[in-house]
Amino acid sequence: MSNRGTVSAEHLFRLEEKLAHQEHTIGELDGVIYRQQRQLDELTARYRQLEALVERMVRRSEDGGGGEPQQERPPHY
Repeated sequence: MSNRGTVSAEHLFRLEEKLAHQEHTIGELDGVIYRQQRQLDELTARYRQLEALVERMVRRSEDGGGGEPQQERPPHY
């Protein structure tokens, strides 16, 4: 009977040790996920900015270049 009690205590210790490692790993993974989400949010915002810029450029070219005059060399060059 005492042998069985020792095995149970050892088994409990191993389970607690595994749980501690899992909690540590979960904490690390949570940090990774948080950083990836921030990066994804930043990239999404940048993508939207670039998409809007491309749309403006397309509209401008379809309108005959209406907005800013293009830099062209004078004929004497």
